[in-house]
Amino acid sequence: MSIQGKIRGLHHVTATVREAQEDYDFYTKTLGLRMVKETVNFDDENVYHFYYADKVGTPSTVMTTFPYARVGVRQGTIGTGQVATTAFSAPAASMDFWRKHLKDHTVDASEAEAFGMQVLLFRDPSGLQLAIVGDDNDDRDQLWTTDAIGADQAIRGIHHAHLLVAEAAPTLQFLHEFGYETVKEEGNRTLLKAGAGKAGDLLVLEADPSRERGRNGLGTVHHVAHRTANIEDSLAIRAHLMDKYGILATDVKDRKYFRSIYFRIPGGILFEIATEGPGFLIDEDEAELGTNLRLPDWQEPRREVIEQNLVPYER
Repeated sequence: MSIQGKIRGLHHVTATVREAQEDYDFYTKTLGLRMVKETVNFDDENVYHFYYADKVGTPSTVMTTFPYARVGVRQGTIGTGQVATTAFSAPAASMDFWRKHLKDHTVDASEAEAFGMQVLLFRDPSGLQLAIVGDDNDDRDQLWTTDAIGADQAIRGIHHAHLLVAEAAPTLQFLHEFGYETVKEEGNRTLLKAGAGKAGDLLVLEADPSRERGRNGLGTVHHVAHRTANIEDSLAIRAHLMDKYGILATDVKDRKYFRSIYFRIPGGILFEIATEGPGFLIDEDEAELGTNLRLPDWQEPRREVIEQNLVPYER
């Protein structure tokens, strides 16, 4: 059975971060993303789950965070077996703006070039490695703007996830089977694409045996999610991976806004397959997205207790 074409590209990246307030301020005010959903970690209802994205939460534009600082989670270490960097996409002509904007917000950024594109590298308040890539081929148009960040500068969504492993071959073989194909190579880095092959459909695989194994915790990516059209495609991929690779994948998890399956790939990185629907408008109108705590039906009976256990923050 072939599963080629069932993976359409990225859906979201999820990270473990420190405080809710600094996280909200950084992603909405410094980066200018929209909070499209305030909910809780469905597996740990004492912790928020924030979703930041474009205007409507289009799959491939979504960055999600768990603010875990006050519940005893250790500081993580970025290394092999993880997503090392989450890269966002913005117009190439906006890179001067972003350089100044980050500096004005006391964010130190360094400059680089990768696969012919200009890149700004920096960290969020939790130490998470981020980047902005100047890419004029990004045609996603559900832009979210702020008083400080206009349509010509606004982040379009996630550009790529940068995977770090100790050995390239096993992971690369898996990614090709999974539905990504190699675009080009630069040194020990490989650019891969799925779906239409544009921003939001990309991975960068880096192999570095000298790097230590990553340690999950604050300031690290928990998992990277890839999108499918429907749960039938997700289940077909799950069956194929279990049969061919013996990968232990989870049962389908109802995340309300999508349905998910999780597993670790060769190289140790945690992957998720997430359906494109039903999406974030299922329980809020577009104008109201992210303005109130939303809970799945099975948690609503405990709303009062859940709200009391969450750390308040200001919008």
